[in-house]
Amino acid sequence: MKVTHKIKKPILQELKIFEKQFYNSVSSKVKLLDLILIYILNRKGKQIRPILVLLFAKMFSNGKLNQKSYRAANLVELIHTASLIHDDIVDDSNIRRNFLTINALWKNKISVLVGDFFLSKALLLSTKNKDYDLLNEVSIAVKEISEGELLQIQKSKNFNLSEENYMELISKKTASLFSCCCKVGSISSEIYNLDDIEMFGNYLGIIFQIKDDLFDYTTKRIGKPNKLDLKTQKITLPLIHSINKSNYQDRKNIKSILKRKRYTMREKKLVNEFIVKYKGFDYANKIMHEYKFKALEIMNNFPENDSKNSIKILLDYIIERKYQFIILTLKYSK
Repeated sequence: MKVTHKIKKPILQELKIFEKQFYNSVSSKVKLLDLILIYILNRKGKQIRPILVLLFAKMFSNGKLNQKSYRAANLVELIHTASLIHDDIVDDSNIRRNFLTINALWKNKISVLVGDFFLSKALLLSTKNKDYDLLNEVSIAVKEISEGELLQIQKSKNFNLSEENYMELISKKTASLFSCCCKVGSISSEIYNLDDIEMFGNYLGIIFQIKDDLFDYTTKRIGKPNKLDLKTQKITLPLIHSINKSNYQDRKNIKSILKRKRYTMREKKLVNEFIVKYKGFDYANKIMHEYKFKALEIMNNFPENDSKNSIKILLDYIIERKYQFIILTLKYSK
């Protein structure tokens, strides 16, 4: 049995219901927008975030989900989709999930509006059903993501970034939405003591981002162009550690490369060799596993059931993800 199937096993039927609801929730009478929506729906990713919502909801509900749990999953997926569209514009990225991005096909103006459309759908879903508690959590996550993006832009020119600054950045930009997923799933099952749940989600998001950092220096990435983060001057944990541990001359040489707008293959190789020399990859792996240990400790406080077991498998899956391309079959149409 594939790992992804093991993760989804307790919620296989619920995922089908979620997908149907999500597809039905994003439609428009504007032909251009409807065309773009079909394109987006046919490029769905691993759905880690709605899976996380449904697993937390089911873990705390004795195995039965209510409609609020499905709305929570839809709410998160709408927000996540909007954030990806806007993120691709900010990063000037042309590829996501092995397909051209919305901004690559329809340019930035249209992409911004499509992202806003998904945000508006999320707001309407919450207000229509008076899910103000869910809306509050998602609003906090959107605020944190926006601040994280701005912090990244601000710090990208500063190659003296500390590890503390990095953790603040990814806690906002990536981990905040993971934490939100865990919280809204729990809230939908009437769990309101969220401290451990929020912390677990934060740790999971940090692990996810560190793993993504490691992907940035491999020859194959999961649906993303290789060396994107180097090209766009995003600071990764392996790079931060190596810069902070390097001698003056090595640090000076590597910064001169990083400040350039374009990189040759030789320069990319030099960056990789620099990180290997100062054990940046080893350090990032070490930190990632430390956060895994912290997350597992928190999980001891969660109820024992199949959903909890799937969350543990998901945690391992995020860490052990392999360098592979995901081939998607276009199957959705209106």
